[in-house]
Amino acid sequence: MQVWITGARGFIGRHAARGLASAGHFVAGLGYGALTEGACTAWGLGVWCNGEVNSANLDAMAKRCGPPDAVLHLAGGSSVGLSFDQPAEDFRRSVQATIELADWLRLRAPQARVVLASSAAVYGAGHDGPIAESAHCRPFSPYGYHKRMSELVLESYAQGFGMPVAIVRLFSVFGQGLRKQLLWDACGRLARAEDVLALGGQGDEQRDWLHVEDAARLLAMAIDHASPQATVVNGGSGRPLSVHEVARLLCASWAAATGRPMTPVSFSGRGRPGDPKSLVADAALARAWGFEPRHRLEEALESYVEWYRRDQCLKSEPL
Repeated sequence: MQVWITGARGFIGRHAARGLASAGHFVAGLGYGALTEGACTAWGLGVWCNGEVNSANLDAMAKRCGPPDAVLHLAGGSSVGLSFDQPAEDFRRSVQATIELADWLRLRAPQARVVLASSAAVYGAGHDGPIAESAHCRPFSPYGYHKRMSELVLESYAQGFGMPVAIVRLFSVFGQGLRKQLLWDACGRLARAEDVLALGGQGDEQRDWLHVEDAARLLAMAIDHASPQATVVNGGSGRPLSVHEVARLLCASWAAATGRPMTPVSFSGRGRPGDPKSLVADAALARAWGFEPRHRLEEALESYVEWYRRDQCLKSEPL
């Protein structure tokens, strides 16, 4: 197939591109920033277009390589915090970009299959136990609302125009290259050798962790399940881990890598408004597709710590 990836320069996009290229597909990417020829080769990108998702850039890509057979739509807002600071920008990057893509495909490549990388943030708080795809969506943040609005855009094009659509609601994606969220922030504090790793919340919040390579595999699998019924699948492992347990495991990996004593962990007892107590996937549908995660958080933290320390060491080297 010829597969286009919007947001191909991002954390998940790079892994998705490399996985699809390794499977023999031609991959074209669209996103912000320049990429060298070597970087494109390393990540499996046959064509790279630097820019936002709009009709002009999509036309330019089609002129270079022909229309797509499938599109992984990964472009969009990527931070709950930033969506509160810049809600209009988050809307433009997520919802407006999805509308631009959907309408371009309606007119230029109506048979192309579309896979949207959405987020478990669409579920919001108040869910006990594993969350099924049929659960009520009640997002709290602008980020969550905009992901849900992007889903609705594609659902409307699926229903109105027969567009083949699949929506993957990703939970807590992690892995080497992730420069935000719990693991990144905690490593930064451990690198400063703080006496205690002090985190917000209670520590007993339950989260579902999915390695980025597993997330990329599931997104690729979703191409075959795209349909005018707008298939929705959870992108999670189905395994709950408390934030306290994740922090403890990370501290143990850091101690093993550095030879320092293990850092104790404390919690403020105060969470952010809207933060769910439990955000864990019911992964039955993904398993029915034949999907099983290949990476466990406990086993991947050591490589994350090694990557973080190497990444920060390179940044500190004199030019």
